[in-house]
Amino acid sequence: MKLAFIIDPIAKLNPGHDSTVAIMEAAQTLGHEVWITEIHQLSVIDGKAWAILSQIELVPVTLEEGKWTGVAQWYELSSQELRCLEEMDAVFMRKDPPVTIRYLYATYILDLINPEKTLVINSPQGLREANEKMYTLQFYSVMPKTVVSLDKDIIRRFVEEKKQAVLKPLGGKAGEGILFLESSDRNFNSIIEVSTHQGQEPVMVQQFLPEAKDGDKRIILLDGKPIGAVNRVPTGQEFRGNMAVGGRVEKAELTAREWDICEIVGPQLRQNGLYFVGIDVIGGYLTEVNVTSPTGIREIDLFDQTNLGEKVIQWVAEMSLQGSSMKLRDN
Repeated sequence: MKLAFIIDPIAKLNPGHDSTVAIMEAAQTLGHEVWITEIHQLSVIDGKAWAILSQIELVPVTLEEGKWTGVAQWYELSSQELRCLEEMDAVFMRKDPPVTIRYLYATYILDLINPEKTLVINSPQGLREANEKMYTLQFYSVMPKTVVSLDKDIIRRFVEEKKQAVLKPLGGKAGEGILFLESSDRNFNSIIEVSTHQGQEPVMVQQFLPEAKDGDKRIILLDGKPIGAVNRVPTGQEFRGNMAVGGRVEKAELTAREWDICEIVGPQLRQNGLYFVGIDVIGGYLTEVNVTSPTGIREIDLFDQTNLGEKVIQWVAEMSLQGSSMKLRDN
């Protein structure tokens, strides 16, 4: 297969942590061609999606002293080529959030890829519809109590009722801008004003779950089914468990409650073309659905001695074969 990955600048990726690199490595190991591009290298020509692509050769990470380690020069790129993305068997949209206007424009370009020729992971329409905070509200029955508002009085009443809460910007990532709220905080009004940009943008406010001290579990779903999980535990004085802010990772198994959550979320993910997703669960409650470029593969592989990247690529190959079979029957 030929696989294209739309990513952030390759030099900024961490081969020992980044799930995109893990998937690309797996594809290379399984004998497939791996190509990379960035959103500013996408174009529309003759009504089709094109990209300036470079083929990449990776030096796989190795396990040293309990962690994944890459060499200094861990990739080599070919010269750039302008190619139609429908020449690829699959295109992975792996640009990190935030979802800016440039990101949205990129999804419009990806809409022009014929799905009968090329699988796009995740679906451009699904990415537009699934804001990683707001989309979670479709599964409110398994969420902690939550409000979304830019109104200071509504937020204050909610926090006074719940005693403690967590504020999340709707467009944030990796724990950025997440704040702990107590109505007695003398800075409460200022926090809301800054976070809502003086009442111009809504924020999500969730009841604080004391179980957060025991970890924020990231569960990876492929085609709506869980394939692995890792627990992220806050360290020091930090209340956030995100790895990007220093959360400690540990091995995790799914509880019966978490299996139930996956069964509730999975069908909707498949319906929206959201094939590779990371959901976050704290204390048995769904807190976020991450669809842009969820991470966690490296950590799960480390603890579970598995290779989730290979599972993803094998699934893509099966989907490609099914698509080829359908085209042959149609002809």
